[in-house]
Amino acid sequence: MSRETSRQVWVTGASSGLGRALAEAFSRRGDHVVASARNEEALKALEDLNPRLTAISCDITDCKAMNETAVKLSKINSTFDLVILNAGNCEYLDFPNPDWDAIQRVMQVNYFGTINCLKAVLPLMVGSKEKHSHLVVIASQVTMAPFPRAEAYGASKAAIQYFFSCLRMDLAEQFIDVTIVHPGFVDTPLTKKNDFPMPLLMDTETAAARILSTLESRPREFSFPRRLRLFLWISSLLPGLWQKMVSKR
Repeated sequence: MSRETSRQVWVTGASSGLGRALAEAFSRRGDHVVASARNEEALKALEDLNPRLTAISCDITDCKAMNETAVKLSKINSTFDLVILNAGNCEYLDFPNPDWDAIQRVMQVNYFGTINCLKAVLPLMVGSKEKHSHLVVIASQVTMAPFPRAEAYGASKAAIQYFFSCLRMDLAEQFIDVTIVHPGFVDTPLTKKNDFPMPLLMDTETAAARILSTLESRPREFSFPRRLRLFLWISSLLPGLWQKMVSKR
């Protein structure tokens, strides 16, 4: 399907990291971008630098606030051609005394927050046979293999992967294509907090460019970098060795 010269795009989690890089990249290509996040100051700075970008501050975990965001979106654009659900958070569990509340906090952002965004924008995405809308969700390659301390984050991304895999089938009759993106390690404010090696770490601009170029073909799913996916796939064949390699013990 050929790409329109200008699209109406919504990117969540756009105040920093991969979301910001994606919002900037789409606006540079001539698309009209709505960028959302909680950080109003960062969004305002992004808006000032990009004349084709409109910023909306919102907390995706607040259901009432997201109802208001839905109204704002409809006033900006009557339809959206492309939606990138990127907002997310990560907390690790440290056993034997983990912060059990972290599981709920991570799920509240990564899973339920993403669903809140979907609920807000889906009525504005109904397409046609001639012009399919495109819904994209950012998952993670973490679901390919188990990692120490990653119970909350990995479970939230696995939930997203399954939900949107099912949603793809239900939205097909509405002429909405669904793509699930599985990035590896991207150099963002979130990953800077990690205290472990991150192989094949990629900067946000390179990651955003990879996503933009691949989305043109509207794949059902894609993972990058491929070398990391291959490594994780091999690890699934040798679970005992993998546990020895990554376990804290």
